[in-house]
Amino acid sequence: MATGFFNVPIPKNELVLSYAPGSPERDDLLNAIAEARVTEVDAPMYIGGEEVRSGRKVAMHPPHDHQHVLGYFHAGDASHVKQAINAALSAKEMWANMSWEHRASIFLRAADLISGPYRAKLNAATMLAQSKNPYQAEIDAVCELVDFFRFNVQFMSEIYAEQPESSPGVWNRVEHRPLEGFVFALTPFNFASIAGNLPTAPALMGNTVVWKSANSAIYTANLLMQIFREAGLPDGVINLIYVSGPVAGDVIFKHPDFAGIHYTGSTGVFQHIWKTIGENIATFKTYPRIVGETGGKDFIIAHRSADPKVVATAITRGAFEYQGQKCSAASRAYIPDNLWDDVKGYILDDINDIKMGGIEDFSNFFNAIIDEKAFDSISVYLEGAKSDDQVEVIAGGNCDKTTGYFIEPTVLLTKDPQYITMCEEIFGPVITVYVYKADEFEETLKLVDRTSPYALTGAVFSLDRNAAERASQVLVNAAGNFYINDKPTGAVVGQQPFGGARASGTNDKAGSKLNLQRWVSQRTIKETFVPPTDYRYPFME
Repeated sequence: MATGFFNVPIPKNELVLSYAPGSPERDDLLNAIAEARVTEVDAPMYIGGEEVRSGRKVAMHPPHDHQHVLGYFHAGDASHVKQAINAALSAKEMWANMSWEHRASIFLRAADLISGPYRAKLNAATMLAQSKNPYQAEIDAVCELVDFFRFNVQFMSEIYAEQPESSPGVWNRVEHRPLEGFVFALTPFNFASIAGNLPTAPALMGNTVVWKSANSAIYTANLLMQIFREAGLPDGVINLIYVSGPVAGDVIFKHPDFAGIHYTGSTGVFQHIWKTIGENIATFKTYPRIVGETGGKDFIIAHRSADPKVVATAITRGAFEYQGQKCSAASRAYIPDNLWDDVKGYILDDINDIKMGGIEDFSNFFNAIIDEKAFDSISVYLEGAKSDDQVEVIAGGNCDKTTGYFIEPTVLLTKDPQYITMCEEIFGPVITVYVYKADEFEETLKLVDRTSPYALTGAVFSLDRNAAERASQVLVNAAGNFYINDKPTGAVVGQQPFGGARASGTNDKAGSKLNLQRWVSQRTIKETFVPPTDYRYPFME
């Protein structure tokens, strides 16, 4: 039981280390990468207190070196989904009744383990399995995940402290209960921090969780689960399974105790999940919470007053960091004709300077696409662009999967603002530019707003404050995270809560109190100290 109102440690954003030559963190990381490359991991499922090995082993490969084997995971089936649900339900009463400060302590300890003794190992795992350079791994697997844990504890304490007023003779209070049932966390490949946050945010609030990782991120998920257990997470609170999406969904979305889903992934899958939940709504004990972030067609629009070098840098970083495999990655750009020549020149300078290759060479800015399926999908867009007279390939456009899944950073210039690569999410290192007449800024803002069904991130570049304000007004529904004179990527926990609307999701803002409130169900309690003993009111006299 709780025996006090506790002040939690004040969260601060984790410092991003540089990994510069000669730095101790660089040596630690290189050693961790070397050790991981020669160690074959055997990744079990984690169900209740068991490490479950099905014997159906699936190899895990680095995307930039797909002949190398990092290890194997044990693929599950429907029986493992049912087992994980039962484990979550069995652990629920214990976990929900644990005093909140002890739940908080587990995740604060996990944060310190990640920022300390596991820092190099987790970064190395993310670099190898998801093909990230040191900086991209550091800001994701370590800093953002640590921030999630520390800030979420603060947000939890604030939620619990929110209490109603009481009138004389009455004490009103609100309990922020965990949901009735279990939560399903379905996590993507591209961010270890998202993979870590989606199951732990509901768990922090007293829920028990069934967690399904993307296959291409199991190598990292396995290590995260080991860290959670070392931090003291009780058995059954988070259960990690390796099954296909349809297999998991067929069991979970028919189970009466399904209470919610925390999801990051494609829009199509999320819409199918939502439809399935709706079709089965009479099955569930409660209306499930549906929380999802589903991608975007993120934009950059420059005003005629913008600095062309700033715009070009934002395009290079926004479109090509982590090979464009961020939900927030810049994918379409609208540049006025008075700036285009300069912006184009600066972008070409950047691309000619970018090195592409494996993660072991720290001079590489650019690494590989996650897997062959993604490689083939992106390649179709590139081949289409090369054969279309409405499009010019300004830079890149080539790809090779002989050793790894490498696609060059690519800039397309289109005459058609409704061209397919201006509208559809590609999820790769491809940005399409449309050059508009500089005196048609207002019309172009409206074009930006109506071109895509998504509304995740977007950026306006302008030295004219009136133009920046107008862009903010016209594009009010076009991006859940809107940037003025900055690239549309890189949201920081506690600073820029992240999420989008329209086809980009439910906008429940990971990295804020808003998200955690989705994982509790309030109970209002009114206690009257001296109850009345006469039914009659004074007006009746």
